[in-house]
Amino acid sequence: MTQNIHHWIKRLSESKKPAYLLVADLIEEDISNERLRPRDQLPTLRELSQFLGLNYTTVSRAYNEAKRRGLIDSQAGSGTYIKGKPPAIKLRDGSSIAMTMNMPPEPASVAQKIKDDAARIISNSDIYDLLRYQDFGGTPEDREIAAAWLSTYVPNCKAENTLICSGIHSVLLALMTNLARPGETICVEDLVYPGIKAIAAQLNIALLSIPSDKDGPIVSALEDACKTSRVKAFYCNPTIQNPSTLTITKHRREAIADIAMRYNIAIIEDDAYGMLPTDKLDTIASIAPEITWYISGFSKCFGAGLRTAFVAAPSPRQTQRLAGSLRATSVMSSPITNLLVSNWIRSGLIDDMLKAIKLESVARVKIASKVLDMWPFMSHPEGFHIWLPIPNTTGWRSSELAMHLRSQGISVVASSAFSTDNNPPEAVRICLGGPISRDECENGLNIIADTLEYPHHMHLQIM
Repeated sequence: MTQNIHHWIKRLSESKKPAYLLVADLIEEDISNERLRPRDQLPTLRELSQFLGLNYTTVSRAYNEAKRRGLIDSQAGSGTYIKGKPPAIKLRDGSSIAMTMNMPPEPASVAQKIKDDAARIISNSDIYDLLRYQDFGGTPEDREIAAAWLSTYVPNCKAENTLICSGIHSVLLALMTNLARPGETICVEDLVYPGIKAIAAQLNIALLSIPSDKDGPIVSALEDACKTSRVKAFYCNPTIQNPSTLTITKHRREAIADIAMRYNIAIIEDDAYGMLPTDKLDTIASIAPEITWYISGFSKCFGAGLRTAFVAAPSPRQTQRLAGSLRATSVMSSPITNLLVSNWIRSGLIDDMLKAIKLESVARVKIASKVLDMWPFMSHPEGFHIWLPIPNTTGWRSSELAMHLRSQGISVVASSAFSTDNNPPEAVRICLGGPISRDECENGLNIIADTLEYPHHMHLQIM
């Protein structure tokens, strides 16, 4: 530790960064370059303040910051230590396993078929036509195909009520600008897609958190919000919700629609994962089509690069209003991806892709159930992410766990990224899809299970 202290003194003398933050940075650096190792004991606050020439309060803040980052732990009577690491399973070829972005698995069984069909579709098209500006919201033919696809979820969906857009996120941005002005309020679930939080912050729109139970957003809380605040809309992700995997029950969907109609507020039904379940519930748009904006996209269920989304608006007039906002923010959706999606819907290849993705998702959820058998989690059998509550007995906080797993080459997302009530549960979201194989998925889950089981807050006794 003496060598580290001399290095720290030099760095402190050269830096203008607040000393408490720099000391925490130095601890983190020395852990990463193995100058400090798991279970190494650090000096006491008083010793370190004397060594570094800093006051006691500054060193105390530095240790608190290092503890917040999950780098150190303290035990009364035994001192402060670098946190121990669980017995980790070596990652293949030193690669990392990304379980952060919520992406569908990539089944090998349909990869060549997708590639061949995309090449055929492009080769049979006028390439320059695809590189020109197109009708906004899709060609008339594409909108007819989109409306027919959406009619499974929104009965009697018409082409004049339908737009083809460049991904769900762009639709949400345009809708938020349409439905609420700066300072006005939109209700959301207590855990939401982080993109909504980012859009609201950018537009200075207030998000009012509605708590949920096992059936979905609590109806009495939504009604109270409508009575006491000038609520402009209610946003929800009703099927295999991101991140909780919750699906709002049929009865709760009906109750939400009833409240929205009585208080005349719009519903934004972001059904990004609605294509996945074999057993489908009635959409909110099918219950209250006159107030609901139904959004379905292909990037979440097929691949992030397939940035085509379909919107069913409440009326042709509202369709045109949304089109104006979308034109201002995204100009148009890509003619190439629109062409692929329309052809794949027409040929049935989309159905083959979806079937393969669902089968792969089922297999991966089964792997998670086997590996995480000691740690109950929330999932949907045909979804590709899980929501893992962290028991108090593990000693981990979600932010510390996510940080520690990153040091092991595993990326997960802590609950604070999704929280809208400033009171996130201790939990993490784990994506089982993306480019990783089943073996890599199982490998990553084993590391997570070992990390949870290992009592990281216990240290070797000093002899």
